[in-house]
Amino acid sequence: MNTRLFRMITLLVLMSAFACAPDRWRVFDYDDNRFLRGEADRPITIPETVRPKLTEPPSFEIPSGEGPMDLSIELAAMLALSHNRDLQVRQINPVIAGTFEQLERGKFDPELFAQFEYTDERAMETSRATGEKFPVDGNDNSTAAGVRQTLPTGTQLEASVAQQRSISNRTPEEQDARIGMSITQSLLQGFGPAVNLVSVRQAEIDASASLYELRGFVEAMLAETEITYWNFVLAGKEVTIFEQSLTIARQQLDEVEQQIEVGLLPEVEAAAARAEVARREQALIEARSLLEERRLKLLRLTNPKPEDGFNLRINASSEPAIEPEPITDLADRLELAGRSRPDLNEARLRLRQNRLETIVTKNGLLPRLELFAVLGQTGYADSFSNSFKELNNDTYDYSVGIRFSQYLGNRSAKASDLAARASSRQAAEAVENLAQIVSLDVRLAANEVERTRQQIAASRVTRILQERTLEAETERFRVGSSTSLLIAQAQRDLLVARIAEVMSVVNYRIALVQLNLAEGTLLERRGVKLAEGITP
Repeated sequence: MNTRLFRMITLLVLMSAFACAPDRWRVFDYDDNRFLRGEADRPITIPETVRPKLTEPPSFEIPSGEGPMDLSIELAAMLALSHNRDLQVRQINPVIAGTFEQLERGKFDPELFAQFEYTDERAMETSRATGEKFPVDGNDNSTAAGVRQTLPTGTQLEASVAQQRSISNRTPEEQDARIGMSITQSLLQGFGPAVNLVSVRQAEIDASASLYELRGFVEAMLAETEITYWNFVLAGKEVTIFEQSLTIARQQLDEVEQQIEVGLLPEVEAAAARAEVARREQALIEARSLLEERRLKLLRLTNPKPEDGFNLRINASSEPAIEPEPITDLADRLELAGRSRPDLNEARLRLRQNRLETIVTKNGLLPRLELFAVLGQTGYADSFSNSFKELNNDTYDYSVGIRFSQYLGNRSAKASDLAARASSRQAAEAVENLAQIVSLDVRLAANEVERTRQQIAASRVTRILQERTLEAETERFRVGSSTSLLIAQAQRDLLVARIAEVMSVVNYRIALVQLNLAEGTLLERRGVKLAEGITP
């Protein structure tokens, strides 16, 4: 057996033996961290257009240590827009979406190509004249380079230069050079920019949709920040009310115990007063725990000190007091929501994406018919330079033709077209459904605003009447016509009324935020600028 052939067979056997588990070869082991070290030196740039900004950002300073920090509702919004961790994650989505348009446009970029090939051959041939065998040694090498490009019209262009050299012990050296170009034009399937640029248009829409998606997230995050802030204010008010009520309950207990000592009241009267003190202490513990919980949530949203923000104490400086006004422009708010809601605008853009897909699938139903033309000129010589000089001679080649193909039945293309049309219809129905949901959201939010507005006046009246009831019950107790139990009940009713009054004001604030969120106008009403996508 030939030695070279034996070596080749041995190498193939060894490769087959190890091919079952190439991932276990040590040669494929590598250190991931070594390849990732340089990634930190390649930062990405977040466009300023996707960074939400206040038109007039307030000046503020983050205190050192654990505070406390005076935090207004405006400052809380500013901190959330500039420091919120979730927002920093979401801001990268438009950057990623924007790259897909360039990826799709890159399909139409010119492509430069080059190729070099070397072939060495040793063989035995038989002479036809004498029947004798003789050895043949030769080698060939070829080089080609050129440029090709696909156009949005469905045209494929290619221009190339090639040179080939052939050396053999039986024939003289031959060298030839060739310059050629080819053009292929789709006539049915794949014809025209309307079809070939669909993916580019879809990528543009996707980038705009990502901006509306970011806008929706920023609005929701800002609304959550404001709602959390007002809930934190409410929790602080409740702690104050519970502390005051506990002080009053203890004072009432002292009065009862003093009257028991002088014999004006029986011993059993102290039980109700002590139970009321214990109940107020329990409620105060719950209120302080709720205040701490809302402080942590507010710090998570505003993130004023990323390194150790959860230890920062907060002093809410904005008061919830507001002059309530009835909703008299519901029709205008509904119209505004139809134009401004980011999720509705995003859905409309997705509908455009689906409709564009039907252009591709409809075109895919057509047969493939292509017109092609190839033209070239070749020069032959015995040296490299002369082969190119001979290109001036009348040696040329050209070919023109038509290619046709069509699947019988064409079931795959028909199914794709049906799926695209069904998806487009589904997206249209989804837009109509979402528009109805938006209208419902605005109406429900407006109804909640009106309810809380009316509750402010009603809860104020209730609190005033409960104060008078407690005063009357206290006076009767002092003259001996009431009991400590009735006093405790009156104090408890007043406590509930005071909390309800504060809660009604805070709920009205929250209802206004939710109404602005339902309208899709929260950013504009807060003076926040953020990029928008194309108009759907």
